[in-house]
Amino acid sequence: MIDLYPVEISGKTFLAVTVKLPKTTLLAVTGEKGYIMCGALDIALLNEKLKDRGIIAGRAVGVKTIDQLLNAPLESITIEAEKLGIHNGMPGKDALLLMN
Repeated sequence: MIDLYPVEISGKTFLAVTVKLPKTTLLAVTGEKGYIMCGALDIALLNEKLKDRGIIAGRAVGVKTIDQLLNAPLESITIEAEKLGIHNGMPGKDALLLMN
């Protein structure tokens, strides 16, 4: 099952995506320029093999809901996210505000 719904943070609207798979759930919230995602996101892949795409993204681990993803500290981020002022340990919702 896939759920898509808007999430409002500080008056700005983002799109939340939940994909329920056998034995796991993928979580992501996207803004205009980038996104945050659960532990399934491979930051090293984005920074190395897909570097030319300039992807702005952050990863939080140990989250099971969109609310947890928004409030969890980011465990890793892409090089392009760092250029926007996003850093490890920043709550997901704060990172999204810089991605919009």
